[in-house]
Amino acid sequence: MTATPDPADLTARLIRCPSVTPAEGGALDLLSQELTAAGFECHRADRNGTPNLFARWGAKGAARSFGFNGHTDVVPPGELSSWTHPPFSGHQENGWIWGRGATDMKSGVAAFVAAAIGFVSECRPDGAIVLTITGDEEGVSLDGTRALLDWMREHDERMDVCIVGEPSNPDRMGEMIKIGRRGSMTLDIVARGVQGHSAYPHRARNPIHALVRLLNELAAEPLDHGTEHFDPSGLQVTTVDCGNPASNVIPERASARINIRFNDAHTSHTLDRMIRDRAAGIEAETGVEFNIETQVSGESFLTRPGPFVEMVRDVVRDETGLDPALSTSGGTSDARFVKDHCPVLEFGLVGHFMHQVNERVPAEQVRQLSRIYRRILERYFA
Repeated sequence: MTATPDPADLTARLIRCPSVTPAEGGALDLLSQELTAAGFECHRADRNGTPNLFARWGAKGAARSFGFNGHTDVVPPGELSSWTHPPFSGHQENGWIWGRGATDMKSGVAAFVAAAIGFVSECRPDGAIVLTITGDEEGVSLDGTRALLDWMREHDERMDVCIVGEPSNPDRMGEMIKIGRRGSMTLDIVARGVQGHSAYPHRARNPIHALVRLLNELAAEPLDHGTEHFDPSGLQVTTVDCGNPASNVIPERASARINIRFNDAHTSHTLDRMIRDRAAGIEAETGVEFNIETQVSGESFLTRPGPFVEMVRDVVRDETGLDPALSTSGGTSDARFVKDHCPVLEFGLVGHFMHQVNERVPAEQVRQLSRIYRRILERYFA
């Protein structure tokens, strides 16, 4: 029987791997060694210099396959002198584990790796357990989980359901399970008019006036009033600029950027079309030309409550004594990619110290999370 690693100790060892995006830092090598020793088949699915690890216990093509997803890359630590303990020391003191990634999310990875190793070494389930771990979640996310899912398709690997181990609880373990996320898109808008003297506006075409009019139309009314599982969508103007130092010159060009976090009442395509149609109307009236470039980080998605969600909810309730809310709040995560492969939800630690100086996590909370993951595996394969 393979010894089950202590998830708190494994967290500290992972923190000692300086894996600032996109550096691997030894983190995936460490996990591969632990998992291979426990009987997992491990493959590196690196793409364009981004490190990724696929691990499976059990037969390829098994009747049931349970997945976990997470990342070992971390954001930069910032000013080192601001840290009480060095950010890559994995220092443990008074029940706390210190270091970059302690919360987001080397602890979550350690928790599900330890749970999976312990489960297969003792129970040998009828099915497969798949772990997908990337080094590109904190970066542009082009060659991380996306690459892993592409690799799985190419090699006929699959997950039937998946838990992403991102921190999901606001204040206490067991408060919240994420069953979806809003979509996110950014639009860069450039308005181009005709430069001229501010005393002779009839000889110019002011792009600022047209741009402000468009922004006002977009921000004046809510996009929606929320849906069954989502809060209202939000559109925020994040920058406006024309680069004009002179007070008596109408500029030729003005630009703005807007970010939209949208619920399942929309898609990025419908929102993009709506904004372009409004811009076209103003363009026809004013003669100011609009150019719009759109970047989509992810579409909104929802894993509807059902047997999978309720199973996880029951386990969390039994372990913590809390009845977790089913939420779609927050930003984006790699669940936005996994949802195209299988039903997915997010459950992990309390996220108090994510990305902060002196990031840290209670060791017992990591162990509790690992116990929850272990019980979920037991329930799924029962």
